[in-house]
Amino acid sequence: MKAYYDRRAPEYDDWWHGTGLFASRQRPGWHEEAEALTQALEALPPARTLDVACGTGYLTQHLPGKITVLDQSGSMLEQARRRVPGAELVCGDALNLPFPDHSFERLFTSFFYGHLEGEDRERFARKAHRIAPQLVVVDSAPSDDVEPAGHQQRVLNDGSRWQVYKRFFDPEELAEELGGGRALFSGRWFVAVASPE
Repeated sequence: MKAYYDRRAPEYDDWWHGTGLFASRQRPGWHEEAEALTQALEALPPARTLDVACGTGYLTQHLPGKITVLDQSGSMLEQARRRVPGAELVCGDALNLPFPDHSFERLFTSFFYGHLEGEDRERFARKAHRIAPQLVVVDSAPSDDVEPAGHQQRVLNDGSRWQVYKRFFDPEELAEELGGGRALFSGRWFVAVASPE
């Protein structure tokens, strides 16, 4: 999947902004909900935070505290460097996090956890809890017109097509998978859960 994200990096934020290939999508309340989500993240107490699979840093920029970002894609990290200039950047594998236990106070990830299939989600959650006492996960909310889990075809601006696994969560399901926690945000498009510290 590294090749997919390397190629998608320059156009990734089109998804957030509803531009490019996303311009024709009908997403009522999307921008208002995205703003409310960022406000929920900004309200978190400052913490030494590792953002895993940070992408372009779109949500990273709203995290309070000292930030380290990790992504396997150098192209994504270049985008994140511009958006979050004070962050430490690490190129690495999100399933083999190159940090000792208790390295951070918070581990954050957005729109990554839902791309992992069963055993990989369990493996990631175990490692995340060893690296930081608190885990904050942002992902996609379920909707009636999308299967709750399965492979989807993604098309990039260059016309290339990619198969991506995607799981959607309600906050209770997500909290249960993470070993407990509370909903930071629950909306039509996004969910965010903070596991217990």
